Amino acid sequence: MTDESDSPDGLMWPPSMMKGLQQASEQAMEQQQEFIQQLLGASTSGVGVPQLGAMSQMATFKTRVQSGGRISIPDAEREALDIEEGDIVQTVVIPVKRNRNE
Repeated sequence: MTDESDSPDGLMWPPSMMKGLQQASEQAMEQQQEFIQQLLGASTSGVGVPQLGAMSQMATFKTRVQSGGRISIPDAEREALDIEEGDIVQTVVIPVKRNRNE
């Protein structure tokens, strides 16, 4: 096993590997930004910066699944987003915790 002192410049990895890792990281970040923009339906301004219109009309909360697969939007979120009975909303569901014996 070699240590940092074996390399003349003190680096553990060759510069070409570090450059490859940096490029992969930048590409992953760009893909995540594109995904979030698509998810939120965000448009971009002339300089490529997402507008925050979609973000200002979002709420994040946890709720329990009730009988028939129903979920409830808490009062505070309904009021903040001006959601009334009969309105159509878009939902993204991410399981947080399961209370079952598997």
